[in-house]
Amino acid sequence: MNKSYSLLLAVTIAVAGGGIFTLLHIPVSWLLGSITSIMLYSILSKTTLYWPKYFRNIGIFIIGYSMGLSLTKEAMVFILHQLPSMLFLTVLIIGFSLITSFFIAKLTGIHYPSILLGSIPGGLSQMLVLAEETKGMNVTVVTFLQVVRLILIIFFVPFLIFGPSFHNGRNILPDYEHTASWQQLLPDIIPFMILSFILAIIFKKWNAPTPFLLGPIIATSLMTLLNINGPALPNSLLEIAQVFIGINIGLMMHPEKLENKWKLLSLGVFSSALLIVISMILSFLLSHFYEFSLATSFLSLSPGGMDQMAIIAHEVDAQLAVVTGYQLFRVFFIFFIVPPCLKYLFLRYKRVKG
Repeated sequence: MNKSYSLLLAVTIAVAGGGIFTLLHIPVSWLLGSITSIMLYSILSKTTLYWPKYFRNIGIFIIGYSMGLSLTKEAMVFILHQLPSMLFLTVLIIGFSLITSFFIAKLTGIHYPSILLGSIPGGLSQMLVLAEETKGMNVTVVTFLQVVRLILIIFFVPFLIFGPSFHNGRNILPDYEHTASWQQLLPDIIPFMILSFILAIIFKKWNAPTPFLLGPIIATSLMTLLNINGPALPNSLLEIAQVFIGINIGLMMHPEKLENKWKLLSLGVFSSALLIVISMILSFLLSHFYEFSLATSFLSLSPGGMDQMAIIAHEVDAQLAVVTGYQLFRVFFIFFIVPPCLKYLFLRYKRVKG
């Protein structure tokens, strides 16, 4: 299939899926609709559509800029006071992954390190790189478990979050303007885009996690701290970002290429459901102590991708600065602390088994 035709087909299918989900009033319709339609097309047609990585980067770049707008001076001071809670809750979630992975490995007989890497709620790309660099790792199991967790969270969290019980609590931080018109973007947004792109390239060279998300988050927050306020984004641009990210996620799933797919699927759903439950329990504690809404607390601790949680936070008017702060802390913790710890743990595991 011609690349241009394949790309156009991917966009058409994703937009159709998003449009149908919008008509059905399904939460986060453009993200979930594009994921579902692309995934179904790939499975039924047994072909993979062409979708360049830079389109996905454009999508998360847009979301990163929107997240950065929420990190005002007041929000940054508030987040600094939250660091002990961030560390404690992040360690609890990762510790829970260690324990559940051990029991699942015992029950199924599948390689424990592979299940552990597939269960830790870190960045998908980071966990895959670590799996590829570690000898004896089943990369297929790691990939499948990570993707199943991501898909389950993306589809489950919006329906849960949109329930009435998740909107109690008060706004600790003042809201910023969420949306604007296309006419308000230029020329004010230009310096933000330039600095964001420069930082994204720098982070990419440093092998930082999701550089095209971190670049605009940090660039926009820095300029906001200097009292240079960027324009809010129009809803239609955020919806385009959802479609771009949704197509990328939809193309990740290739269940037809897996052996024992039903066993792995049930394993992935079970471990992911346990992780969601523990995150929900911890979110009740976070909401109680800091009087966040349950939506804000749950999205802050939810073991999904930071960009997807930000999209949902936009939709439900959660405190985006709090969600960004907690998710960003976990990303950096997993990026810098978890890999050396896992390598040590896997070495000990290998010695015990050997």
